[in-house]
Amino acid sequence: MIVESPKQAAWDANLYLKFADARLRPALDLMGRIDPANGARPGHAIYDLGCGAGNITRILSERFTQSAVVGIDSSEEMLAKARTQTADPRVTFTKGDLAHFKPDAPPGILYSNAAYHWLAGHIDMFPGLLKLLPSGGQLAIQMPRNHEAPSHALMREAAQAGPWKTKLDQVRGIGPVSEPARYYDVLKPLCSDLEIWESIYQQPLTGKDPVAQYTAGTGLRPYMAVLDETEGKAFYETYARLLAEAYPTRADGITLFPFRRLFIVARRA
Repeated sequence: MIVESPKQAAWDANLYLKFADARLRPALDLMGRIDPANGARPGHAIYDLGCGAGNITRILSERFTQSAVVGIDSSEEMLAKARTQTADPRVTFTKGDLAHFKPDAPPGILYSNAAYHWLAGHIDMFPGLLKLLPSGGQLAIQMPRNHEAPSHALMREAAQAGPWKTKLDQVRGIGPVSEPARYYDVLKPLCSDLEIWESIYQQPLTGKDPVAQYTAGTGLRPYMAVLDETEGKAFYETYARLLAEAYPTRADGITLFPFRRLFIVARRA
């Protein structure tokens, strides 16, 4: 996964996996819409672009048992965790930049779960990804589209609410994901079949500051990366207080965190 910020923030694989169940559902929903008959083909690999800690890569290898599966990620921390996830010789993990992805082996499926939204101008990269595929090959992408929700809007509000404001003014957090129609217009000319949809997942979270804990493993990272320990603690507490009002804990101890995601499954013409 790619982070654009004044200082590169190391991905914490264990923190990211703390909410693995909530993150797994959309990954499986995306995977379930891939057509296996026209996807995995002899001599063609499946690429997991932005594979993170490798838990999804392993599931891809279990579903497509005849294909090599290659996980690509920019984070050495995530790749180190990923290499402990499976001993299957068909599965390999490689460091790479999603903005300049070039496959070592011909791809039959390009799969990406919650990664490309980190890249500015990602929509312009998708036609190039499709062109890497043979006729009938599939591009499957899921991206969070929650940038206008309180969980993300309050990051920006908290960034303006303390002595850390000057430091955080230059931070680029997660960029906005466009309306579904924009992706349709860009991809449709290259596709024999194109499906785009959105889902809002009502994620039940528990524990102290559950939404702040959730975003700490992803969207909050660029902000925390430029602060020292004392500033980071105060900024996080400010953000968590704002979130507690936006996402109150219910009588049963559950905090519901609605999360919108955009899905694209495209078959190359």
